[in-house]
This record gives sequence, C-alpha cells and structure tokens, in this order.
Amino acid sequence: MSRTRPTIADLRAMKGKRQLTMLRVMTLEEAEAAERAGIDIVSIPPDLLLDPRYRDAAPSLFSMPGDNFYEIGTADDFLRWAFKMYKASADAVYCSASYATIKRMADEAIPVIGHVGLIPSRRTWTGGWKAVGKTAESALEILAAVRHLEAAGAFGAEIEVVPVEVAAAISERTSLFMISMGAGTGCDAQYLFAEDVLGQNRGHMPRHSKVYRNFAVEFDRLQAERVAAFREFVADVERKAFPEDRHVVHMDLAQLRAFMDRVEKR
Repeated sequence: MSRTRPTIADLRAMKGKRQLTMLRVMTLEEAEAAERAGIDIVSIPPDLLLDPRYRDAAPSLFSMPGDNFYEIGTADDFLRWAFKMYKASADAVYCSASYATIKRMADEAIPVIGHVGLIPSRRTWTGGWKAVGKTAESALEILAAVRHLEAAGAFGAEIEVVPVEVAAAISERTSLFMISMGAGTGCDAQYLFAEDVLGQNRGHMPRHSKVYRNFAVEFDRLQAERVAAFREFVADVERKAFPEDRHVVHMDLAQLRAFMDRVEKR
C-alpha cells in the first residue's frame, strides 16, 4: 500500500494523537528499508538527500537533513544551505545553531527542527554525555529553550536524554513537534539511530537505544569470508590453478601461426 509523504501541517495535526517513528539513516539502503518498514521520519546526511536516487528509494519519508552548526557556519551559510536542501526535497532541516540562525531560516518559510536537552555539539555546557533536566532549575532551562525556539519560528525540536516527566510536561505545553531521543513516550515521535537498531555500533551503546539485530556479528562473518576468499585466490595463483582455460581467450590457430611467423622474422 503506497503512502503519501506527510507535510508540516499533517505532523502538527498528529501532535498528541499517536507516536511517530524516526530513524537516523546514513545510506540509500537504510533509507529504502525505512521506507518499506513504514518509518515516518528520517534524519539524513545532506549528501544522501542530494543523491538523485534518494526519492526513488524513499518517496514517502519525511526527510530532515542536518549537520553540526560548526560544519555549516554562520546564519547566512545556514540559509544558503537550507535553500539547497529544500530544493533537493527536504521536508525540514535540523539546526542546533543559535535562535537567531533558526529565525533567519524560519522567516524564509524553511521548516526547522531545533534541539534541547543533551545537545551533543554543545555538551560541554551541560556536563558532557549525561542527562539534562534532572533538577527543577535545569528543567526550567529546557522549557525556556523550547520557548525561545517557538519565538524563533521553529517547527519542532529534538529533546534528548531528559527525564520523561519533564519531556511530557513540556510537550503538553508547546506547539512544537517534539521528537524524543531517550525522553520517553510523552513526546510526538520516538527517535533512534539505525546503526544502534541494527547492532552495528561496536562501542558504547546509549541507554536510550535498543538493538533489534546484530549486524556486527554478520560483518565479522563477512570479513572472515573476504579474507578466506582472498587467501584462496593467492593459493590458486601460486599453484597455477588460476586462471583456468575457461577464464582466458584463445587465438585462431591460423592467426597464431601468422603472428608467430612475423614475430620470428623481426
């Protein structure tokens, strides 16, 4: 059954009615799998959106490219970048830069998703890789950040590793579409990284993630098979088992004799 790609108006209308699903996908194969699985929203690298094959693979995915603010630059840089993404079929853009930068894009009708709570690119301000909003004071700071995003014209916000009670209370009190990463079911969408879902991550696994498959084991198996195949190739060459007659071409005997006669006369 085909799906229609949701608009901003559609997502706003769904707020508080059902939990949507969101993945961070990095490849065309992951995007196609998300499409076929019925995922609602994807966060993607800008280069993936610019791939001319992307919308063939993911026609109905609400797609949001994003990068760290220090990779894109100033408000002017962000605006140029956002126009490029919008032209390439982005449904919204992610921005963890200043409220002024977000407002600059929102003023041009670019749908922007901001970020509150644990913001990886700004984690030094909140104590590193740990939950944010566990005290009344810090929870109020998150609410204030959401209000600033509202005023700037953002469409929504990722809220990351915030106590579920705080995230739910804020989501109930904002018009922003709230995307939970480790912030509970009181928000409007649940967000995971595809690499965590697929078990590709060999390092620390975040508490908020869930592993559904073990691709790391499969990658190890495939790598072992690569090594074995290459070793067999080396062995075949050394014992002259490769190439076999079926791997090469032969010259017509008469043409070969003519060639050899001319070679020997030189």
